[in-house]
Amino acid sequence: MDKIEASQRLVNVFRQYGYEGATLSRISKATGLGRASLYHHFPDGKQQMAQAVLEYVNQWFAATILEPLRQSGEPLKRIQVMSFNLKQFYNCGQDACLLALFSLGEPNDLFHQQVSQALNAWIDNLAKVLEEGGLSEMTARQRAEDAVMQIQGALVLTRGLDNTALFERVLEQLPRLLGKVD
Repeated sequence: MDKIEASQRLVNVFRQYGYEGATLSRISKATGLGRASLYHHFPDGKQQMAQAVLEYVNQWFAATILEPLRQSGEPLKRIQVMSFNLKQFYNCGQDACLLALFSLGEPNDLFHQQVSQALNAWIDNLAKVLEEGGLSEMTARQRAEDAVMQIQGALVLTRGLDNTALFERVLEQLPRLLGKVD
């Protein structure tokens, strides 16, 4: 198993248990790698594993969420692609957001810069699409921030209430709400 494949498997461990709960025994079980093999791939231990997970997720996010927003085409269609891909990535809201998990407690101290960069890249790219759709720079930025807040809030409610319809409703309504011009 190479480092990329190990990182893919680590995503689920960190999503399910968070940083603190991602013990070496859970990580070993999920990856099928013993401690020696884990330390071969990740000599700096759990922090390096979490860093690899963030890098993997950020690469996926850049290719699947940000790139469609950056392409040319009708703004509404690009937002719809973003919403569809988010639905897939978060398994209709059943999977936790790693950015949210890594922004709490010790992980925030370790990964704040990466989390902040990822969220700002998402907001910036979404705001540009909204500006192309005719919104002012300030309104576009505020709506992009509001959209990310709605998505993150819907993820929390969906998991807390065990109801994927909440997340799906936010993603379904989002393209229409973002496109409204005051």
